[in-house]
Amino acid sequence: MNDKYLREFLDYLQYERNYSSHTILSYKEDLILFLTYLEKEKKTLLELDYSFIRKYLKVLYEKNLSNKTIARKVSSLRSFCKFLQKENYLKKNPMVLISNPKIEKKLPNFLYETDLEEILSIPDSNTPLGIRNHLILELLYSTGIRVGELVQIKLNDISKGRIKILGKGNKERYVLYGIYLEKILNKYIEKARPKLLKNQTDYLLLNKNGGALTDRGVRLVLDSIMKQSSVERKISPHVLRHTFATHMLDNGADIKVVQELLGHESIATTQIYTHLSNERLRQVYLTTHPRAKRENKS
Repeated sequence: MNDKYLREFLDYLQYERNYSSHTILSYKEDLILFLTYLEKEKKTLLELDYSFIRKYLKVLYEKNLSNKTIARKVSSLRSFCKFLQKENYLKKNPMVLISNPKIEKKLPNFLYETDLEEILSIPDSNTPLGIRNHLILELLYSTGIRVGELVQIKLNDISKGRIKILGKGNKERYVLYGIYLEKILNKYIEKARPKLLKNQTDYLLLNKNGGALTDRGVRLVLDSIMKQSSVERKISPHVLRHTFATHMLDNGADIKVVQELLGHESIATTQIYTHLSNERLRQVYLTTHPRAKRENKS
């Protein structure tokens, strides 16, 4: 019975909330852990209450998991219980009084322009897959879109200078792009995509077998590119999204514009990039201003 509720919730995330497969997998793993504990305790989901949730959290803490990991599991469970209540499976939401553990807020990772340029130069622009890989990098960096949004782009979503994006909660927005992305986009559509295409599909990005590329496929592409790079760090699609936001703010973009382009509902989510940008300004100041340099050495 518990599996039935989990399947319904995961379908809800996929078809109604439009979450990426990567995000859905994270929810699934968190909730399977909880349901396993539930079964061990001979309980059903419909019997959940505050005291049982507290007991489960105690078990998580005893596993010496980090606060960040526990916070994610609590968030997954909170969304699940909210869904169960919405569907009238639960009369009361047992997560209402449960708070997340405090976690240290870290600034998001981003790439400096020199590292970014090196990574962008790696794909072989003389092969269909190389052109596609170059396009993936440019799309993520030039628009700041999420990987789940990237793989959903269809040919008719693209008009000159902008792309229609289907974001979280099936909310549509437009992102913009300039001449660099336009050149590689046209090259891919005209020369590379026809060679990759096996079966008719409207999706922009194709895999080596001619089907639609998945978000996991994008991550594998990035991992392969980084193995050829001298940049000693792991990057993900989200790092390129962070890089987009940081470079926009570093170059004077209004935070509300960046918020709109990123598809953030709240400007508070976007504000973390201003802290990162301010840290970048501080580092430049300390390393370039004569008095700041002398003061920094003392």
